[in-house]
Amino acid sequence: MKIGNREFTFGKKVYVMGILNCTPDSFSDGGKYNNTDQALMQTERMIAEGAALIDVGGESTRPGHVRISDEEEISRVLPVIREIKRRFDIPLSIDSYKSEVIKAALDAGADMVNDIWGLKKDKKAAEVTAKYGVPVCLMHNRENTDYKDFLGEVCSDLRDSVQIAEKAGIKREKIILDPGVGFAKSHEQNLQIIRHLNRLKELGFPVMLAASKKRVIGLTLDLPVDERLEGTIAVSVIGAMEGCDFIRVHDIKENIRALWMAEAVMNA
Repeated sequence: MKIGNREFTFGKKVYVMGILNCTPDSFSDGGKYNNTDQALMQTERMIAEGAALIDVGGESTRPGHVRISDEEEISRVLPVIREIKRRFDIPLSIDSYKSEVIKAALDAGADMVNDIWGLKKDKKAAEVTAKYGVPVCLMHNRENTDYKDFLGEVCSDLRDSVQIAEKAGIKREKIILDPGVGFAKSHEQNLQIIRHLNRLKELGFPVMLAASKKRVIGLTLDLPVDERLEGTIAVSVIGAMEGCDFIRVHDIKENIRALWMAEAVMNA
């Protein structure tokens, strides 16, 4: 799969996506990188530590977040995207489900779409993504938690997202799936989906795991958000062993070292 100017091959290597939240209220790093200079410094740091791509977001999706306007979200991400593309040679993803934000970000140079609603929230998101011919990560999410067959329904929901993508003209080889840890799932269900990521792999697409510092780690270890690094690393290694192709995290260096060790063992 080509993202930006980089080829990603799957099977023996796990790629690390760095999280860049250009927001004042994200659950882990809100306010740290919501001006362009801070965002560029963090981008440079993540690249130096080994990030393969960067995910830029302008709206917090933490529990209880308040939706902001398209215009506000665009004003947060566009200056950052433009400057990163001007200064650094790294693929960029836009973390948004809104078609207008997606279009603006792709016009500014973003190379990929990361949609936490799997193209289901904004009916035009699939059309815009298809028009630009970029890869898309379809995350599992839904309005309710009324599951009768949890793992089966997660896979079914993701198949629906794939169908929306393909109907709009997005090619199968440009699709990545994300189990949606922390979205429309109980604590136990979040643990269960991490344990059974192989079920997503059976759908035939690359898989991205995005559990960095999330509540499932905090609840399991009874730790605040700023003490969840070790738990995140453990989940990253489990993700690699379950066949994930991308790991989306805040702390690049620590996670990438753990993944290198896991890969060495798995490929021995």
